[in-house]
Amino acid sequence: MAKGPEAFRTISEAADELHVPQHVLRFWETKFAFIRPMKRAGGRRFYRPADIAVLKGVRHLLHDEGYTIKGVQRLHREEGLKRLVSAGGGEDGASASATNSAAMVAASTDIGGLRDALAAAEAAKARLDALLKG
Repeated sequence: MAKGPEAFRTISEAADELHVPQHVLRFWETKFAFIRPMKRAGGRRFYRPADIAVLKGVRHLLHDEGYTIKGVQRLHREEGLKRLVSAGGGEDGASASATNSAAMVAASTDIGGLRDALAAAEAAKARLDALLKG
């Protein structure tokens, strides 16, 4: 029975879907900080649909467009995950949610961004508390 589009993929399923060996996915994790599959006990990797969308973009850029690893890193730094997802054909139809999920995955790995978001939420709460008291 085939998995649904929102199901998590194991490394072997992800590798099959991307047409690359598993060791390539592990290597990409070392080169691209934005590739962070979920790891369960024992280190088993599970790729979210957003991870797959990003990986498709990375694969396309490296294998089809001739980008170097440094080139993909620079593209990510300058244009973000949306550009990588769109490179893999992820801007059409159902993968718009994958693009949003990819952005959420990237934001969750950005500790500074989380701290800023927490500070903004705390400031908003303080303003709301003040309005409710007054």
